[in-house]
Amino acid sequence: MVLKTPDIVPALLNPVIYPSKSTEVKLIQTQMSWLFLTNRYVYKVKKPINLGYLDYTTLESRHYFCRQEIKLNRRLCPNVYLGVLPITSSSGTISIGGHGRVIDYMVKMRRLPEDRMMNVMLLKGQVRPKTMAEVANVLADFHHRTVTNSAINIFGTVETITKNAQENFEQTKPYIGVTIPKNRYQLIKNFTENFIQQKQIVFEQRISSGRIKDCHGDLHAAHICLTTDICIYDCIEFNKRFRYGDVAAEVAFLAMDLDHFGFPNLSRSFVEAYIESSEDPEILTVLDFYKCYRAYVRGKVESFKLNSIGFTENDKNKARVVSENYFALAEKYARQ
Repeated sequence: MVLKTPDIVPALLNPVIYPSKSTEVKLIQTQMSWLFLTNRYVYKVKKPINLGYLDYTTLESRHYFCRQEIKLNRRLCPNVYLGVLPITSSSGTISIGGHGRVIDYMVKMRRLPEDRMMNVMLLKGQVRPKTMAEVANVLADFHHRTVTNSAINIFGTVETITKNAQENFEQTKPYIGVTIPKNRYQLIKNFTENFIQQKQIVFEQRISSGRIKDCHGDLHAAHICLTTDICIYDCIEFNKRFRYGDVAAEVAFLAMDLDHFGFPNLSRSFVEAYIESSEDPEILTVLDFYKCYRAYVRGKVESFKLNSIGFTENDKNKARVVSENYFALAEKYARQ
């Protein structure tokens, strides 16, 4: 019998199976992955799914994207992403890195302290403007170093930006009246289309200024750990279209999330520090547009959880509230 990935989940909940000793294993599920948390490490297994914008359905694709996850995340979090391990089966026994047939792969990471995650620290009032300036400096340096070329520049064109926006609105149609009222949906859609049409020259200038880069792609507060070294992790590895883009969209993502948490002062401190460090004041011409876009994306992603297998009703109720809040914030930017 061919083992499917879900069949290995019970085996991976056994602490004995792991190469490093652990007294317990905690399972966290996302739409795309299973995360197995041991005492010291996190092991990530990608679900064998096709969501349209990602395809993990084959063993080969999951292996490839595991390697990509290591490679890309080491750019901003070099000491956390340790490597890719095979999951094997021999005579019905599942092992990690053992002998036998390879049935799947997992990414091994050092476990980061949960109490130092930015989203957790924000709720405790532990994040200061100085901290946001330090994050801005790290991000500006990364954007200065990361690659850009003619192929990447395509993702900053009006055509690509329009395609991304239209995809958002198409994918959220089923949630009109569920997580987003029809009038809010239409207002944000109108704002987005009008802005793109009226600011075509601005988007072209961003390309000619070399501001379209291979970015992180998913820069919100939950993906930043404020330890001795600032660790920005869990970048987009599965779709270049979501990772390539204007650095302004990346800055807007975190600035928007700080607004979402109720810290507009920290959002301003972050943006101001980034502009100073990157010498990119023109970012302000598109910042609110990208804030609106990013808030809408977050609302969309949370809405998707309502139809995802494996989430409890409590999880879905929480996702519904978070989704509504992000959509409301997108409307605020659109009106602004």
